[in-house]
Amino acid sequence: MKGVLEPYARVEYLPGKTIATADVRDADALIVRTRTRCDAALLEGSSVKLIATATIGFDHIDTEYCRRHGIEVATAAGCNARGVLQYVAAALVRLSRVQAWEPADKTLGIVGVGHVGSLVEAYARTWGFRVVACDPPREEREHGGFLPLEEVACQADILTFHTPLDDTTRHMAGAKLFERMKPGSILINTSRGEVVDGQALRESGLQYVLDVWEHEPDLDPLLL
Repeated sequence: MKGVLEPYARVEYLPGKTIATADVRDADALIVRTRTRCDAALLEGSSVKLIATATIGFDHIDTEYCRRHGIEVATAAGCNARGVLQYVAAALVRLSRVQAWEPADKTLGIVGVGHVGSLVEAYARTWGFRVVACDPPREEREHGGFLPLEEVACQADILTFHTPLDDTTRHMAGAKLFERMKPGSILINTSRGEVVDGQALRESGLQYVLDVWEHEPDLDPLLL
């Protein structure tokens, strides 16, 4: 990105983890990733009017604080959707070959049918999976036949998560949900690490494929 914005503004480049109040006091805009927590502790007293995050998720940004203080927040929603689809598709192909099953014999449960989840759904149906899906916001808007999470978990042979991280999704995949899943079923998480309770997953005995995990970049070796 260096050189792109310099004709239009004075630009400072800082490590995301070390950005402090003094660094943003006179800034008009911030471009960040998940390592920079944008909340009152960082922003109070600053002149920031725009936060652009080069990520799909925005749980590192206190959006309510920003709303109250007139700070616009821009995300990169959907920017890597096809990349995530490729990851999930590769995992499913690998599992089908190693475990010797056909998609037509499996039910794929999708939790979150937005930018990524809708691509996964289309791919899975084309490949022959039976698909069941959970998306409460879309169900409320569309009444589109989405099922409750617990019902999807009961039916799915493979359960894949594609949700943002907020208070409603943090640890939504935990011990109680795992107890509802079929013996031998598989969990895939490519959304946000904290959507899945890592300790409960370890203790569940389920098979799993993780592209993200709690407390990144630190890795619990027991998950390997």
